[in-house]
Amino acid sequence: MKTRIIISIVFISLGLILAAIPQNTTLKYKLSANEMLVESNNMVMYYSPDEVADLLVQKDPSIQLIDVRPPDQFEKFSLPGAINVPLTEILNEDYRDLLHQDVRYNIFYSNGSTDALKAWMIARQLGWKNNFVLQGGLNYFAELIMNPQTPPSTSPNDEIAKYQFRKGAQAALFGATSVSSEAEVATSAPKPPIQKKPSKKRVQGGC
Repeated sequence: MKTRIIISIVFISLGLILAAIPQNTTLKYKLSANEMLVESNNMVMYYSPDEVADLLVQKDPSIQLIDVRPPDQFEKFSLPGAINVPLTEILNEDYRDLLHQDVRYNIFYSNGSTDALKAWMIARQLGWKNNFVLQGGLNYFAELIMNPQTPPSTSPNDEIAKYQFRKGAQAALFGATSVSSEAEVATSAPKPPIQKKPSKKRVQGGC
């Protein structure tokens, strides 16, 4: 329900953004508002923080993180390997080849979800391919991956496994190495299942 409310707010904000775009830079939209609403309600655009963390740890070449925050925020902190494309510059021709291609899967993120969803909606309406959104943005990513909460030692194995995975991802991505909780050492639970997008096409060669 909360996500649908955010999407509704984003639709309203999107109209204001499009109204502010100079006419000579506005491109022809390919989807109706109804079609956009169906896609948004199906939640097909999201990557979860766990999935993004897993892909980053693996150094998966098929993804590219796109930080749509202002440059000053990007310079203070960004996720590993991210490229800054401020939301206000999303239609700049310099970024077209990056945002409209069929090689990598772009994952937009902002502090929350709102600005990243705006970027996704604009790209999707233009028919640009392979663009997605980090669910919950940096705030949710920080909560789950950068500062995971220690579960009680009596928690189910899958909850402990999620915590262990997140602590491992934190260490691999941000250099945290402390191991202090009983939950971390009490079990050797397997890596938790992470729902991935189906049929991902891997990049051949390159870096």
